[in-house]
Amino acid sequence: MKRFSGAALGFALLFPASVTAQVTARYAFSRAQLGTRVNIVVYAADSAHAEAGAADAFARIDSLNARLSHYVSDSELAHLSSTAGTGQAVPVSSDLWTVLSAAQCMAQDTGGRFDPTLGPLTRLWRWAARRSTVPPAEERQAALSRVGYRHLTLDSTRRTATLAKPGMQLDLGGIAKGFAADEALKVLQSHGLPSAVVDAGGDMALGDAPAHTAGWPVQVGPADTVELAACGTATSGAEFRHIVHEGVRYSHILNPRTGIGLTHHRTVTVVAPTAMEADALASASSVMSDAVLADYAAKRPDRICLAAHGANASEVARCLASCAAGRVGIVVW
Repeated sequence: MKRFSGAALGFALLFPASVTAQVTARYAFSRAQLGTRVNIVVYAADSAHAEAGAADAFARIDSLNARLSHYVSDSELAHLSSTAGTGQAVPVSSDLWTVLSAAQCMAQDTGGRFDPTLGPLTRLWRWAARRSTVPPAEERQAALSRVGYRHLTLDSTRRTATLAKPGMQLDLGGIAKGFAADEALKVLQSHGLPSAVVDAGGDMALGDAPAHTAGWPVQVGPADTVELAACGTATSGAEFRHIVHEGVRYSHILNPRTGIGLTHHRTVTVVAPTAMEADALASASSVMSDAVLADYAAKRPDRICLAAHGANASEVARCLASCAAGRVGIVVW
């Protein structure tokens, strides 16, 4: 459903080049992966240590892309989608199971505002966007008829997935980048590099804070900056990827209930215990109206802190610090 670089959305990780511990230095790496730029920053004792960790982290991301991408024709995800409507319960790998389970939970929790079966619609809208138009209503309805998380069945005992309706297609674009960032950070930590950040096109997994700091400075919106560590962050918005058709601006973020690109200009930043959760909830929160999002947060006061549009800097900082207590912070701007 998204994703842009953090800087492009006004949500930039301001990697502190001047902050170093006595025995560590800052090293940065960047690679084109997952259809975006993946940036890694680590503090390490020497360049060899940093390079070895980053190389393995990038390799882990490549392995996940080969499993989870719907753009890769022979990916595990593509194979699973090819069985739609056959009634076949397909055994899936641990990685795919982790993401599908989290995606299904998010779909259920948000009443379908996040939906991992959105593939028929995302493909249709990508085709239309290349022609600077919107899909005809009859084509949108045909695609929408093949979408619905309730038609995805997961069997935890056998670790299988079944797509009930013919023509269903999975699209994990609104959650897989966050998972990849989390997994890459785990690799860095296994190399003894706990002070690290992985930015997968704006979905960020933040490790321990650099020495002598409270956290990694993260900018939210045009002005507010907070320091965060040991959590995940993601920003989703309709502002920077869209098409204009007959005077209406349609976002690349689609509403799974209507099959239409969002037309509002709102941006949402989420901080959560993991980048995977932040990624998926940022997507879902973008689809929710202000009233629905407020109600969603109000019904989960022990889990979610919401700073609605126009909140002051202290409210924003309080919500984004929620991850320190294992909670979720959502900021609308």
